[in-house]
Amino acid sequence: MAVAGSGWSLARLAEALGSSEQALRLILSILMGYPFALFQRYFLFQKETYLVHLYNVFTGLSIAYFNFGTQFFHSLICVLIQFLILRLMGRTITAVITTFLFQMTYLMAGYYFTATEHYDIKWTMPHCVLTLKLIGLAIDYYDGGKDPEFLTPEQRRFAVRGVPTLLEVSGFSYFYGAFMVGPQFSMTDYQKLARGEMTDVPGQRPNSFVPALKRLSLGLLFLVTYTLSSPYISDEYLTSDDYMEKPFWFRCGYILIWGKIILYKYVTCWLVTEGVCILVGLGYNGKDQNGKPLWNACANMKVWLYETTPLFTGTIASFNINTNAWVARYIFKRLKFLGNKLLSQALALFFLAIWHGLHSGYLVCFQMELLIVIVERQAMNLVRDSPALSTLASITVLRPIFYVLQQTNHWMFMGYSLVPFCLFTWDKWMKVYRSIYFFGHVLFFTLLLVLPYIRRSIVPRKEKLKRAE
Repeated sequence: MAVAGSGWSLARLAEALGSSEQALRLILSILMGYPFALFQRYFLFQKETYLVHLYNVFTGLSIAYFNFGTQFFHSLICVLIQFLILRLMGRTITAVITTFLFQMTYLMAGYYFTATEHYDIKWTMPHCVLTLKLIGLAIDYYDGGKDPEFLTPEQRRFAVRGVPTLLEVSGFSYFYGAFMVGPQFSMTDYQKLARGEMTDVPGQRPNSFVPALKRLSLGLLFLVTYTLSSPYISDEYLTSDDYMEKPFWFRCGYILIWGKIILYKYVTCWLVTEGVCILVGLGYNGKDQNGKPLWNACANMKVWLYETTPLFTGTIASFNINTNAWVARYIFKRLKFLGNKLLSQALALFFLAIWHGLHSGYLVCFQMELLIVIVERQAMNLVRDSPALSTLASITVLRPIFYVLQQTNHWMFMGYSLVPFCLFTWDKWMKVYRSIYFFGHVLFFTLLLVLPYIRRSIVPRKEKLKRAE
């Protein structure tokens, strides 16, 4: 809960804005990252690293107290225990397993004891971000004890070679630009930031004002869009009697529009926090082949791809990309020993589902995502390998029509998948799915069974043999 008795003016302001006090505190906390980043740029750049760590701990804990009061102690406990695990167990697989079990169990317990039927901004929201950060730290620390020859290039990049101090681990955990909603970043990048190395001009402050302001402006644009749309597009309407009485086409159309708009609240937060990370230098990602600085190290959104892609895989590649990259790096790729890519993908999605929370809606959402991605890949391969379909798809005059149809299908079933994700509980999302006759499940399970037979009938044998080779 927020600080008791300290927010009467914020409560009135939130009411005037048509928002909750918790949501207003969240937005203010994210925006406060900009003055915090400016202070760090001008007063702490290339200063003693312990000063940077202290500053990040102080600002991060202040944000935590502002939003959740004394409940910030949950994060303190987990950070302290994580430090003890690293020091007492060292660079061992036991430390990795212990970290995973403890941090995930603590998060699950938090979900269990604070669960409601609605989405609430409470201490578990930043804690899920912290959980990934600390698990990643344990794995990178473990990799740091291995011979570099036995690590992949990616693992070598993130491996932690030194022994982090408690102050360093705390600064990494409470960094103000990512504490509330992310993004994820590695300890090695944080250490470079503390040393003043995350800059496009060595020895000088990063030239990141313009890139940071661009992301801030884009985030505010999405915030305005979401704020203006939310009175007309809401989760509550999906379960209302009025929605249930509407015709089938309206119910499907509403889910399509709702699914597009409802995600803008996440897009807003990620773009604004990305701007903070860019401003302080954490977003620096080297230079491109033309020598132009890249500021996308902390990007959680590829906005143009997100808004224009007609593919589900395109949306996945453009949305929450830092968290997806974390899951790919520390879960999916670490399951390579299973020898089954689909099984690894399913387990990674299961981890994502329980990491989000204990409600049944999360499991249903990610199950639907896996189903849709499998079917989409089958359909794309079918169009590519079938001479008739590939010829039809290449007709220039028909491409706009195909694009509109793809986008309609894409956002209809993206919204369909998000229904359980946003409504959480069995009774709510089941009510909505019944109202549209489980349309998405029926369609995609049918396609999953039928597409292989269609492929056999319209793809020439020589194309199949070529693909097999």
